[in-house]
Amino acid sequence: MPRDEDGRTSEPSLTRWDPDGLRRIRQLPRVDRPREKLLARGAESLSDVELLAVLLGCGTKKLGVLELASRVLRETEGKSSPDVNALRSIHGLGEAKACQVVSALELGRRWFRKGRPVVRHASDALPYFQDIRGQKQEHFVCVSLSGANEVIASRVVTVGLLDTNQVHPREVFADPIADRAASVLLAHNHPSGTLEASPEDIALTKRLVQAGQLLGIRVLDHLIVTADGFLSLKQEGHV
Repeated sequence: MPRDEDGRTSEPSLTRWDPDGLRRIRQLPRVDRPREKLLARGAESLSDVELLAVLLGCGTKKLGVLELASRVLRETEGKSSPDVNALRSIHGLGEAKACQVVSALELGRRWFRKGRPVVRHASDALPYFQDIRGQKQEHFVCVSLSGANEVIASRVVTVGLLDTNQVHPREVFADPIADRAASVLLAHNHPSGTLEASPEDIALTKRLVQAGQLLGIRVLDHLIVTADGFLSLKQEGHV
């Protein structure tokens, strides 16, 4: 038991801060406790730590829920899909709570992404290739898609010279892997304006389809685009 200057025992101060600068819930005035604050002022008034504390519900004997929430946030920072096993390594966070956190973050991610463009047909993706259709150099573009065919991102992978372009599966799939994409839609322009697939186009398409199969990322289609139109290699039987 702590002692004061006269050597007498005293109760621990309720204003003492935890090591991470966070009080335990019971040390806070009732109006400042996350759950009561949410009920009185709405969820938007809570910090990220407070929101996660409400989700977790409680901490442990040695770790207050606010400190636990802070540690979870540090572990999940910058990760769109945190790993359950990584969260379970945090002291005080068991399997059930780790699953709760991952599920909540995934649900939030899906709600945030609602309304994103969905690609159901090759023509749905043409707006993403508009900028390369009239280019005088060959551009190769990869669009990452979710399992629901929602557009995650669209990127130029390589830029060639005139009508030559060197494309490697490693460069094509690097970002979709990081995106956790379920599939990709590929496209490149023909500066010549010819809407015909060359033997090199067909060979590259088959190579990328095979690489995608190994990675678990499906190649939905490979388009050749020009200022006047587009050609689907899937419709041509090459995907």
